[in-house]
Amino acid sequence: MAAPSALRDDASLVSHAVAELARRTHFPVAFGGLEHNGAVHVTTIVGARTRSIDGLVVHASRGLGGRALVERRPRMTLDYRTSRSITHDYDRAILGEGIATLFAVPVLVGGAARGVLYCGSWAQSPVDDVQARPAFDVAGELGVELHVRAEVERRLADTPAPEGGLGAGAREEIRESYAQLRSIAATIGDDTVRRRLEDVEARLAALTGDAPIASVDADLHLSRREIDVLACAAVGSTNGEIAASLGLRETTVKSYLASAMSKLDASTRHAAVTRARRAGLLP
Repeated sequence: MAAPSALRDDASLVSHAVAELARRTHFPVAFGGLEHNGAVHVTTIVGARTRSIDGLVVHASRGLGGRALVERRPRMTLDYRTSRSITHDYDRAILGEGIATLFAVPVLVGGAARGVLYCGSWAQSPVDDVQARPAFDVAGELGVELHVRAEVERRLADTPAPEGGLGAGAREEIRESYAQLRSIAATIGDDTVRRRLEDVEARLAALTGDAPIASVDADLHLSRREIDVLACAAVGSTNGEIAASLGLRETTVKSYLASAMSKLDASTRHAAVTRARRAGLLP
């Protein structure tokens, strides 16, 4: 079972996602939550006119969201009241809010459904691909953030630090997690999500406890891509592996690596990584 602090952090991610869902889709009602013990617990609601959805718990296979959860694909009904394709366990909540059109999108993490996001309208409102795309995007972004958070927590839990600081094994786990996180962030097009991932990166990098060495040029600056490439090189990835991880051409990786080495006044990638760590640019 997740720790209470982790559950609170996950709830904050859902809160942000539901707000984005309402903003991007323009549906009047948006709500959602994560799955715990076979049921989706709705924790955030935006735009509701009543309190009928408050505290809603949707069990697997039940209702529209329950189907989306077990089928791991979006489900929609244009007329919730008369729909014969779903169970009506939650009519009091959904019809109590006056919702006619309901759209449920599962949040997938590593292929498993971890939650459901809903868009609702009080009138029958057909949803085409253009209108559905923002909902898919928000659910996908939430899935990425949940995956990254879980991976970081898993790696840190597997490598407890001894008294007096991190051991060598723990440092390498942090560095591998950092490189993986940079690779994931590099594929995210949404600036807000990418900035939030970068905040996690910064906290992860700080866990090594290594203070920048004063003699290293304080004005030294590497681009985001140069740091991405160096972070991967730091854990032993080849140019080809770095290219595949970051979605770049191998020649482009070589170019970024050469630029970073030049800025760091290093003749090898190993020396570049060492100098970047001394400058506090890498964990």
